[in-house]
Amino acid sequence: MAKTSTQTAPSTEHFYLTTPIYYVNARPHLGHAYSTIVCDAIARRKRALGIDTRFLTGTDEHGQKIERSARLAGKTPQEFADVIAGEFRALWDRLGLSYDDFIRTTEPRHIRGVQKLFATLRDKGYIYKSTYTGQYCVSDEAYVDGPPGTICPTCGRVTETVSEENYFFKLSAFERKLLQFYEANPNFMQPESTRREVISFVRSGLKDLSVSRTSFSWGIPVPGDEKHVVYVWLDALANYITALGYGSDDPAEQKKFEKFWPADLHLIGKEISRFHCVYWPAFLMAAGIPLPKSIRANGWLLFDDAKMSKSLGNIVRAETIDEVLGADALRYFLLREIPFGQDGSFTFDALVRRYNGDLANGYGNLVSRVVNMMHKFFGGVVPETGAAIEAETALRAAAERAINEFGPAFDEFNFSEALKGLWTLVAEADGYLTANAPWKKPTERSDADHTALQARVLATAAEAIRIATALIYPILPVSAAKVWQQLGLGEIQDAAKQAFLTNLQWGGLKAGTKFGEPAPLFPRAEKDAIDRMQNLENENNASAVDAAAGNKIVAPTPAAEPVKFAEVPKPEAPAEKPAPAAPAAVPAAVPQTAAAPEAQSAPQQLVEEKQFITIDDFVKVDLRVAQILVAERIPKADKLLRLEVDLGYEKRQILAGIAAYYEPEKLIGRKIVIVANLAPRKMRGLESNGMLLAASLPDNPDSTPVLAGFLEDVPLGARLK
Repeated sequence: MAKTSTQTAPSTEHFYLTTPIYYVNARPHLGHAYSTIVCDAIARRKRALGIDTRFLTGTDEHGQKIERSARLAGKTPQEFADVIAGEFRALWDRLGLSYDDFIRTTEPRHIRGVQKLFATLRDKGYIYKSTYTGQYCVSDEAYVDGPPGTICPTCGRVTETVSEENYFFKLSAFERKLLQFYEANPNFMQPESTRREVISFVRSGLKDLSVSRTSFSWGIPVPGDEKHVVYVWLDALANYITALGYGSDDPAEQKKFEKFWPADLHLIGKEISRFHCVYWPAFLMAAGIPLPKSIRANGWLLFDDAKMSKSLGNIVRAETIDEVLGADALRYFLLREIPFGQDGSFTFDALVRRYNGDLANGYGNLVSRVVNMMHKFFGGVVPETGAAIEAETALRAAAERAINEFGPAFDEFNFSEALKGLWTLVAEADGYLTANAPWKKPTERSDADHTALQARVLATAAEAIRIATALIYPILPVSAAKVWQQLGLGEIQDAAKQAFLTNLQWGGLKAGTKFGEPAPLFPRAEKDAIDRMQNLENENNASAVDAAAGNKIVAPTPAAEPVKFAEVPKPEAPAEKPAPAAPAAVPAAVPQTAAAPEAQSAPQQLVEEKQFITIDDFVKVDLRVAQILVAERIPKADKLLRLEVDLGYEKRQILAGIAAYYEPEKLIGRKIVIVANLAPRKMRGLESNGMLLAASLPDNPDSTPVLAGFLEDVPLGARLK
């Protein structure tokens, strides 16, 4: 059996890299920034090596989820997408990211290219029309094998049953071709965990893939059959070529495509590996287009031990860190703290520790000491030095080792190890400076000897700083630019355009160079920095403005704190008659349980404190009418029921602690009230998206909760006000 030929070596003249294009269902957060910052650092290094580099990012704006979100926001899908896409681009600009192009899938150039790709696949016999009945996850815009009620294996939400006429792509025809390609190109997809997962998926058998939809209209019309819209993943993946002019008749655009395709690197999140490593190569093979050279999946950014996502209510905004510590601090933390390809935890505490330890007390302090002493002792001009002694030779060896080791580690995406090694140079330069103490003149040393030592030590330390700054530039572009100016070397961006990393070597800081004025780089983060960042996030969550709707909403946030109680002595007089039952929420993720007998017989009793809220607090709670479609017990969970509810505009899965009080079959068809914007939670591997409302007697924990409902006929999805 002949093998597919191996990939050609990466170009030394051109380099094309891409981020995932981000779905516009929510504003950008730190997880989105991570992937884009990594790409930016790679692009900056490639350019500084003299490589003609093109860096693409953008937004994915079609699909059923966007159509539904826009309807709820009272906007057209285009209006909704315009706002969120603008948020992404504004954040990338605020962070100073050096992208060359920002593609939107609603742009005419993209629509034209997608329709050409679809027509090409159809003309080559790889697309046919049929019907599809099965399960579809709207959240992930993905088809899922299984019967009605199947849970999406990616997000844990309940899938919807769809039945519609579709166009299908002959994905099954590429099972063997893909496996041959993976074998011939072992570095095509990384890390190894992604490679194993993808190969296992393909070996399990590929089925033909539906590549159009008719049940909604927000998408790119299928050429020649406009009642169909192109499946969102075929649409989205094509951005990598439409941004280069694929589908255009303009010769300049065609030349750009010929110059930069195939892509050298697609950087993606690991959750979309199947789409990029299976569907995308198959589409390209079928169309006769070369495949990308490498696909690298980064891990998840975890916060509160879960993947950072708006739906889980555990997001952190990049703006918060930029405002308090600066964008460079965020860039350094993400690339130093998180081994690329693995999941990594983010905490404000870890961020501040790394910032103070490595940047404020390490690199920043070293630069400040050397620049200030150069001004103090030599008027800011690099002095002539005598012959190097052993200490200077050792520091030079450390710098040359850093030059030789940093690049290969960085280019293999071992950013954390590359930075760890570079900070060894920073530490050695700092130790060299401290050991020689040019600020202190021993009484036995002559003035001339001391001046010679000062000249030699400061010039040597400054040269080590120059080497470290050149290497760190792709990761700390703003700070490196400041240091470059303080070293009297001008604009580092100009040096990068001259490919200064291609000939980086010891001895570039010449005697007579006039230093710039000293300026602080990384002011030490005080104890209140964590509180300031946390407060900014809390304020954002509490008063978040839905950019698409223009109204205050409760973006999914962590559940409210429990009602507080105060202990008081048991009253002497008989207790008053219990008040009528009042509505109470039945937590979707916390089953109701009876109070322990000890609590009932204790000499003290708990009396609820009044907790007043304002009208602004109340309007944050999104109460909606829903109808129960499915109710079933969860194995080995005596108190939980799994419910599927219909809100009219979408279906949800909710776990409720009412199994002890209701027979599942008697709940089907019942209209209930749910809290629709409660942050999702996972229990027993299932995600719960909401909370039921019920009434119960406060002094009788064993009473059956009564689900809130209506006497009148209320439409599904209606909001309670």
